[in-house]
Amino acid sequence: MTRLLTATGAALLAFAALPALAIEPFTATYQANYMGMRAQANMNLAQEAGNRWKYGLQVAGAGARLEQSTTFEANGEQWRPVSSSDAQRGESGLAAMLMKNRELNTTYDWNSGEARFAGDVRDGQSGPVKLQDGDLDGMLMNLVLVRDVQAGKSPLRYRLVEDGRAKRQVFERQGTEQVTVGGRSMQATKVVRTDGRREIIAWIVDDMPVPARLLQRRDGKDHIDMRLQSVN
Repeated sequence: MTRLLTATGAALLAFAALPALAIEPFTATYQANYMGMRAQANMNLAQEAGNRWKYGLQVAGAGARLEQSTTFEANGEQWRPVSSSDAQRGESGLAAMLMKNRELNTTYDWNSGEARFAGDVRDGQSGPVKLQDGDLDGMLMNLVLVRDVQAGKSPLRYRLVEDGRAKRQVFERQGTEQVTVGGRSMQATKVVRTDGRREIIAWIVDDMPVPARLLQRRDGKDHIDMRLQSVN
């Protein structure tokens, strides 16, 4: 799958002036539209041993399957990735003809200060990449962006390390809009990131751990649109 924030882009700046926000497990269900194909999506956050957490996304429908996950460490206000995976497959029908199967795995070795990549790495992007404090992967960006927006942080600037490279990401607030979650209308903060021909838009509602809606566009056309149905 193309990175969603991919939401997502990322270098987490210090939160010294902001209160720490507790991390709690959750399961979120989305209705998705991927390249014109309807699908269902699930996001899950679960605690592993000690201060480690696993955050995953699965999107399936119309013969396509997209999966992303990250394992990260949470030390107070500092969240940093340990490993991540990103895979997409066209399993049947039109998706099998249109989608290129791809899988990429990344290891973030904070002792050596390097990120290393394995699998379907693009030419010239095999790494390793030097890590900096605050670096994130695309999935962890989902959580960090929600946390930052709800905490009123500004500017929303990050450094993302994935796909064999590091890149800066900047999200801009664009006011508030109404979104519908499980039949209920709610006010959400709209944030936008534009990177060349790609655009990512997230709608974030207070007290929700995930975006209420997540839209990725390419060349002005919707690529994947995820709308939250429930979270618990």
